[in-house]
Amino acid sequence: MKASAPLVPHLKDDPAALKAWIQAEAQALGFHKLSVSSPEVKDQLPYLEQYLADGFQGEMAFLAEHKDKRADASLLVPGTRSVLCVQMHYLVEPPPRRYVPDAPNQAIISRYARGRDYHKVIRGRLKQLALRIEQQIGPFQWRPFADSAPIFEKPLAEQSGLGWTGKHTLLIDKKAGSFFFLGELLTDLELPFDSPASAHCGSCTACIDICPTQAIVAPYRLDARRCIAYLTIELQGSIPVELRRGIGNRVFGCDDCQLICPWNGFAKVSTEVDFQVRHQFDDLSLLGLWQWTEADFLSFTEGSPLRRTGFISLMRNTAVALGNAPYDPIIIIALSARRGHLGDLVDEHIDWALQEQADKSRRILTLP
Repeated sequence: MKASAPLVPHLKDDPAALKAWIQAEAQALGFHKLSVSSPEVKDQLPYLEQYLADGFQGEMAFLAEHKDKRADASLLVPGTRSVLCVQMHYLVEPPPRRYVPDAPNQAIISRYARGRDYHKVIRGRLKQLALRIEQQIGPFQWRPFADSAPIFEKPLAEQSGLGWTGKHTLLIDKKAGSFFFLGELLTDLELPFDSPASAHCGSCTACIDICPTQAIVAPYRLDARRCIAYLTIELQGSIPVELRRGIGNRVFGCDDCQLICPWNGFAKVSTEVDFQVRHQFDDLSLLGLWQWTEADFLSFTEGSPLRRTGFISLMRNTAVALGNAPYDPIIIIALSARRGHLGDLVDEHIDWALQEQADKSRRILTLP
C-alpha cells in the first residue's frame, strides 16, 4: 500500500476533483477500481420479489428481510448521498483458460476462500480510505460494508459501472473478468455518479451449460437450492440425494461457471498478501481433509471464510466428495472408521458415500 497523497487545497469544493483524488487513493490502498453510485436501486425489488416467490433462496431467510433498505441504502444509513463501490481482485495465479481441472481426489475449495477472510480485508481498507478522505476534507459521514449488510451489492456495483451481471448472476468486468470482491463505502458526500456498464454476454451460455447441478435455470436466474456454493456453505441439513453426484469433489463453493467464462481470460492476479493461499487449501487431498478433527478445523480455518460452514457441514461435504471419488478400498476404510463419531447428519452422508463406492467396485468387477 502507498502512503496518502499530500493535502490538496480546495479539494472539498470541487466534487469531480475530489472523486478523482479518492479513486487514486483507493488504488493506493489496493483496490483495483472505485466508482460512484446513487444509493437507490429500487428497480431491483421486483426481481427480488420473484426470486423469493420462486423459493430460490432456500434456507437464506435473511434475503426476505429489510427489502426497503436493500432498495435504498440511504434508509440503511440515513444521510447517504453517494455509495463508493470498490473492486478488489483475489486470484493469486491465473485461472485455467475456459477449463475446469479434473482432480477427483482433491478437495476443491473455491478460490475466494483460500486466503484470509475478505470481509475483514475490504472493510479495513475502506475504513482507511475514509480516514484518508477525512484528512483532506475534514469530518464526513461514512460507513463501510463488504457483503455484511442488507444492500443490493451487485446492482449498486453494476449501476456504478464496475461491471455487468452475467448469466450466472455474478458481476463481470470487461477488463478483469469476475474473480473479484466488492465493497461499499456509504457516504454523505455529493460526488458525480458513474454510468452503468453495458452487458457483453451475448449469445454465450457456457456458464449455464457447465453448471454441475443445473442451478442456472435460465439466463440471469440462479436457483440457490441447486447451487453448490449454497449446498456446501449455507445449507445446514442434509444435501438432497439427487444433487450429491453433481457436487463431485467440491467441499466449499464452486468456481465452474467462472472458470468457463471467456471473460476470465482477462482476470487479474492479485498481489494482496492476505489472499495468498493458506494451509495448502489449493492442494488438499480428500482423505487428508477427512482426517481433520474439530480442533484441526478451528486451527486451520482461523481468519478464513471456511469457518462459516462449520466442522460438521465440512465433514458432510467431504463424505459426499469421497463417495464421488474413483473407487478405492482405502476410502471405504476411512469412511467406515468415522461412522458413528460425527453425528447422524454426517453418518447419513457416509452411508451414501459407502454405497457409491460399493457400486463402483461392483462395476469394476463386472467389466469384461
